[in-house]
Amino acid sequence: IKNGTDAASLKTALEAASFKVESVEAKPARRNPYPPFTTSTLQQEASRKLGLAPALTMRIAQKLYEGIDLGGETVGLITYMRTDGVQMAGEAIAEVRRHIGRDFGDQYVPKAPRIYTSKAKNAQEAHEAIRPTDPARTPAQMRLHLSADDFKLYELIWKRTLASQMESAELERTSVDISATTADRKLDLRATGQVVRFDGFLKLYTEDKDDDDDEEGGRLPPMKAGEIPFRERIESVLHFTEPPPRFSEASLVKKMEELGIGRPSTYASVLAVLREREYVRLEKKRLVPEDKGRLVTAFLESFFARYVEFDFTANLENQLDRISNNEIDWKEVMRAFWLDFSAAVGDTKELRTTEVLDKLDELLGPHLFPKRTDGADPRACPRCGNGRMGLRLSKTGPFIGCSNYPECRFTRPFGVASPDAEAEGGSTTPDGARLMGDDPETGLQVTARSGRFGPFVQLGEGEKPKRSSIPKGLTIAGITLEEALKLLSLPREVGKHPEDGEPIFANNGKFGPYVQHLKTYANLTAGEDVLTIGLNRAVDLIATKREKGPGRFSRAAPQGRPLGDHPEGGAIQVLDGKYGAYVKWSDVNATIPKSIDKDAITVEQAVDLIRARQAAGGGGKAKPARKTAAKKAPTDKAETKAAAKKPAVKKPAAKKTPPKKKTA
Repeated sequence: IKNGTDAASLKTALEAASFKVESVEAKPARRNPYPPFTTSTLQQEASRKLGLAPALTMRIAQKLYEGIDLGGETVGLITYMRTDGVQMAGEAIAEVRRHIGRDFGDQYVPKAPRIYTSKAKNAQEAHEAIRPTDPARTPAQMRLHLSADDFKLYELIWKRTLASQMESAELERTSVDISATTADRKLDLRATGQVVRFDGFLKLYTEDKDDDDDEEGGRLPPMKAGEIPFRERIESVLHFTEPPPRFSEASLVKKMEELGIGRPSTYASVLAVLREREYVRLEKKRLVPEDKGRLVTAFLESFFARYVEFDFTANLENQLDRISNNEIDWKEVMRAFWLDFSAAVGDTKELRTTEVLDKLDELLGPHLFPKRTDGADPRACPRCGNGRMGLRLSKTGPFIGCSNYPECRFTRPFGVASPDAEAEGGSTTPDGARLMGDDPETGLQVTARSGRFGPFVQLGEGEKPKRSSIPKGLTIAGITLEEALKLLSLPREVGKHPEDGEPIFANNGKFGPYVQHLKTYANLTAGEDVLTIGLNRAVDLIATKREKGPGRFSRAAPQGRPLGDHPEGGAIQVLDGKYGAYVKWSDVNATIPKSIDKDAITVEQAVDLIRARQAAGGGGKAKPARKTAAKKAPTDKAETKAAAKKPAVKKPAAKKTPPKKKTA
């Protein structure tokens, strides 16, 4: 269907048509169950089904492996969670089969136990698959003993283990032809999919897909020729050709396993580093590269290509396996690696900065300077016209600048700009600031910029234009003109103080947003908006500040979000601090890692972070002050007399010494 006119015509015809099933072609098929979980498949499926990051999945699995308290006894609920083996012990298989027959019926138990072997590269299979230690501990029985996330992961492992030993599903791959007849035309429709004749393991478990690319199609209801289907609705939807989807955390783990990169214990840490160093961001469960990540990747591909090739890590893993089998000498492997690597580092050190920048500029060019719709040169300088934009380096980091410097001083921040808007003069100013529009009251231009103390918005130009910091949660690219004008309208009068009638103002300062009453200034806490804070809260902050008295560090105590109670008593709070979000219990502060969303953190995760912090020596009871070591008492009478007769030692007068000669 080439255009909207054809689509509208077909939709009109189908809405007036009568339908009939002309033929049904069915071919029998069987679908076998999936093997029990390995570390990789557990992380993938927990990401797809439960939305858990791999690092969080492994923390929960560690807890389930170490055990929980069941009636005064600590019981491990699952086997070891770092494994690439899919095999199960014979007694475990027998117990699972008995449980299937008892709960689902004998028709769901295959005649012979299922035996699985790993297909992953470099699989060592040193441990069993991840399975429940006792299938009789059903998720329903464990629900009261586990937190929400712990329960979900245990239920996932339990179902996958039982499904791996269940009977195959019996299906029919079906094609159905349906005729749609109108007064003047006949249209042929076709549906393809599967009809389930016996659900088998599907009764308990279905594996999710990374993308909607199931080649076997969806499920169809049973149909036969001659039936008159009921028309539910006719939809006309416009689709565009899209590039392949970006990696999710699940699909990236799957790809690393296929390529033989890493081990079960390293998948989660690899993904955590990518996010913690801000090389990527997670957007709709997809890993989207940041400009910093692109820059690092371009550098490594340009000067250390061998060490970032897909097969380098896999080949090194093979060598490590051979070392463990005593087939090769580890010293020879290390020597060969170090000779080549040190040579690569030495060659790179000899390069001039301009050579490195030119190479990076060439590789990142298509990303930094996308094609314009008008066909103009995307690298042309929008200010001087004859200069070429390219990658430059300063003390504060990379940026985009004109080749005609210093005659032309046009720059913009490192990253992708809109070349079409820039060409029209509607995106950036000559110094690289983002144009947002005009202030309707003054007619002055509003821009968003990046400065020494972070991003800010500015009204007009000149020697001292009005400026206001962009708060956390907003970016230069994302802030709207309306939000910018509200920030530039600060300070805002919140209301009159109930005691003296003097105004209370809210404003942005060098150290963040604050409220002011006369000469008292109180900082706002995390989560409070300078544009919306109310009078009651402002009065409370002012009163708290006055109670603490003046001083450099006497800002209002942070008011965190209550999360729940600690098992040992006392409330747990989630707060934002100078170095990021953290949880607080009693006098213990534990940083929330970037892999955990502070708004979605659970009490159990917070308790784990607090205990880890205590184990590392943070928080808890104050340590006693160090005491000066006492002099050893005399051990006998002779020593006592000698100590008594010993005269006091006088400090000798300082002697004047000639100055020493200075040496180079």
